[in-house]
Amino acid sequence: MIGRVGAVVFLLTAPGQITSAYTQSEMSPLTTQYSREFISKAIKWDNSWIQYPAYRDRSAWNKIPEATKESLIHQGEQYLDFEWPHIKATDYLLFTRTGDRAKVDDLNRRRDGALNALMMAELTEGKGRFLDDLINGVFSTCQTTYWGSSAHFYLYGYEGGLDNPTTILPDIENPVIDIFGSNTAATLAWIYHFLHDEFDKISPVISQRIRYEINSKILQPYYQRDDFWWLFGRNGDGRVNNWNLWCNLNLLNVIMLMEDDPSRKLEAVYKNLSSVDVFINNYPPDGSCSEGPSYWGAAVGRLFTYLDLLHRMSDGRIDIFKNEKIRDMGRYIYRVYISNGTYYTNYADAPARISQGPERIFRIGQLIEDQVMQSFGVFLKSRSGVDRRGGASLEDLFRPVDWGTVKLAEPLIADYFFPDWDMALARDRQGTNHGFYFSAKGGNNAEQHNHNDVGSFMLYYNGQPVFLDVGVGNYTKETFGKGRYNIWTMQSNYHNLPVINGVGQKNGGNFKATDSKYTASSAKVSFSTDISKAYPTEAKVTSWIRSYTLERGKRFVINDHYRLTENKGGNTVNFMTNLLCSLHGPGVVKLEGKDFLLHMKYDAALLKATIEDFDITDSKLRAGVGEKVSRLVFELQGDQLDGNTEFEVVASK
Repeated sequence: MIGRVGAVVFLLTAPGQITSAYTQSEMSPLTTQYSREFISKAIKWDNSWIQYPAYRDRSAWNKIPEATKESLIHQGEQYLDFEWPHIKATDYLLFTRTGDRAKVDDLNRRRDGALNALMMAELTEGKGRFLDDLINGVFSTCQTTYWGSSAHFYLYGYEGGLDNPTTILPDIENPVIDIFGSNTAATLAWIYHFLHDEFDKISPVISQRIRYEINSKILQPYYQRDDFWWLFGRNGDGRVNNWNLWCNLNLLNVIMLMEDDPSRKLEAVYKNLSSVDVFINNYPPDGSCSEGPSYWGAAVGRLFTYLDLLHRMSDGRIDIFKNEKIRDMGRYIYRVYISNGTYYTNYADAPARISQGPERIFRIGQLIEDQVMQSFGVFLKSRSGVDRRGGASLEDLFRPVDWGTVKLAEPLIADYFFPDWDMALARDRQGTNHGFYFSAKGGNNAEQHNHNDVGSFMLYYNGQPVFLDVGVGNYTKETFGKGRYNIWTMQSNYHNLPVINGVGQKNGGNFKATDSKYTASSAKVSFSTDISKAYPTEAKVTSWIRSYTLERGKRFVINDHYRLTENKGGNTVNFMTNLLCSLHGPGVVKLEGKDFLLHMKYDAALLKATIEDFDITDSKLRAGVGEKVSRLVFELQGDQLDGNTEFEVVASK
């Protein structure tokens, strides 16, 4: 919660131009604070940094709890005599022909899942029973030309981008690195580390093949190329996302496990740190993740795994956990948490319901010495029952979380504002889900995983969604291509926003909020922003100031004050909900939740209300919002060029 005396006020002239308690953190904290020479002396370049027991240390593996051992062995047994996936040329071609990326991605996941399960089963049992199937998996994987996704062929060259890749099949003479390929390389590297001696008893060719394929497919391209956008941005612009940590974390493991040349190893690790610095620099000082809370785990979650690994590799000499920006990047996840263990402010590409790993949350809380975050991890653990992976990770086996060190607590903060992201949130009262919770954003439509949602909001009551962001469906070719904004969930028309003169918002950095204002006190929280510049010129709007006000314990109010240069009609204010809703007489919409009844009041003389129902067929959307959502459409009546509308939401007595 923001500390305050009376009230806290933030005034923003534009996203990024702020007056707040935050200051710009030091740029490039890894390579600024730690020179190449320092790193050469600090890091343990042999395998002494590895804190997991060797395969032959059976006494250490036998100390694993019996139930966990049985679970790991059982998971491995599912892949005995496994038919290893074969990716055909026509499987790759599906993406450019039909937009289907799922088949190749699923085959990659099946292969890597089988490799990991067999490795963990053999390490746990130690009898050689899983070695033959692992060898089959190693050879099948090594014989695969490309370990990545068919959706990522654009990495061969940026000229055509995602929609017109320069090749539509893997090119063995031009290997590229994506998130899937780096995952596979890291899996093979750990298999090599633990089991190469056992493989050599059968044939040294097995280990040699692993080394050859990792070197040719991954290490050499990483050493030789700087133009993968996830390294330093496109043309070095520094704009990167979760891919940066996803790939660099895997690459750090691969370099440390597989590279033998000391000078090349140092240069590769330093490049790795330099690239991660670009990721850190790309984040705003307030630590907000514009990619959304779903991608936070892939982005910032992996950043902390990476920094923890560096910390261990250097015996604690590389340590930036006291950097306030780094700490705020971790705290973001509990600051945007809403309720029930699954609801977060899901702006950008995030489903309406999200599952976060309790172990990750707890460990990050420890690293940044934040007890709220550690308690949040304990809370999430209490809801999950057991680790979702069955305790299968090496970290959980040999660096287990001590859940008893802090008390369980759900982080139900009273209010918070991200000045750089331009996003506000508040609830009726700290520490409880009872009553109203709202979140609203300004920002711009060039944010990571953008949804054309400048000025949108979410409203919850008693921990349940009232007005929501529908989220994101299953990924297709269009999701990250030129057809992205043809997808209805990406359009402002299907967010809690106005349509102005029949026109919705436009994507791009110039389409943004301006003049945002935020105030918070014990009685009231308000956020307002002018969203007119988020619409193109054909919307004929000069000002559209949207205001949200939470009068704590009483009501929630949405106000629009607008000025148009022309009124062509087709001016509507829309709200998305998955509640049972109905028109309840003039000027009232009834919204029915599981344990509450709300009334939304408006001026029926100014606004004509209709309700549109949509059946949800996409499996990912259905998991978040259910089988049906409704859009409440309020059409402005008359031809006035300026005016004011207000919606009041109150709980039924």
